[in-house]
Amino acid sequence: MADRYRGLILDFGGVLTTQMRLNSQAFERSEGLEPGAYVAALEKHPDGVAIYAALEVGEATQSDWNRVIGGILRIDPTDLMRRALANLQPEPLIVALAKRARAAGIKIALLSNSFGLDPYNPYEDKGLWTDFFDAVVVSELEGVRKPSPLIYQRALTALDLPGPQCVYVDDMHTNLPPAELLGIRTVLHTTDPTTTTKQLESLLFDPRSAPSPAGAWSADLPASRKSTAARENHGEAT
Repeated sequence: MADRYRGLILDFGGVLTTQMRLNSQAFERSEGLEPGAYVAALEKHPDGVAIYAALEVGEATQSDWNRVIGGILRIDPTDLMRRALANLQPEPLIVALAKRARAAGIKIALLSNSFGLDPYNPYEDKGLWTDFFDAVVVSELEGVRKPSPLIYQRALTALDLPGPQCVYVDDMHTNLPPAELLGIRTVLHTTDPTTTTKQLESLLFDPRSAPSPAGAWSADLPASRKSTAARENHGEAT
């Protein structure tokens, strides 16, 4: 068993960035939409659900997504993904933690369900693309999305590390169990970057911490805290 974790795998939207929920609300205001209309188009409208699933695995283009979601919302579809993510920004504390970890020799990977890469690449636009990571695993390029176990294995392969030597952070609890089955230590990000950063600092930099059997760090949180985390994540692709 390794004496420290050697890999850190990070989700994009809502972990490496500010909250998806707040971004969606800002987008609705900017487009003059009713509160909740955008999220409903993504998560409840059958055409919206289908096009997002297809986009995530490379079976639809971002332009297809723009057209379908724009049609559902009855707004201009031109460059819609860019507009929809305009208020999403890198999360300073998590980004700084990732840089510190990489400088310490820990390999960093992006593991994201895709928003599409063309004509708008949100990862590159936010400064969180290939130069920032040792490995980039995006569902569109892999043809498989979270929570399929296969995409987690591909992240490990890209890092050239076994599961028990890695930590994975996601803001959706449903994305954690497949990682845990591979021995990966998981952390549920509950929209509080300060808390998540402290947890990661303890796992990655505390000499008393060492790889242990997989499980979500957040399992120790009060039930009320975990339920709040679930409510605050609306399930948009990450």
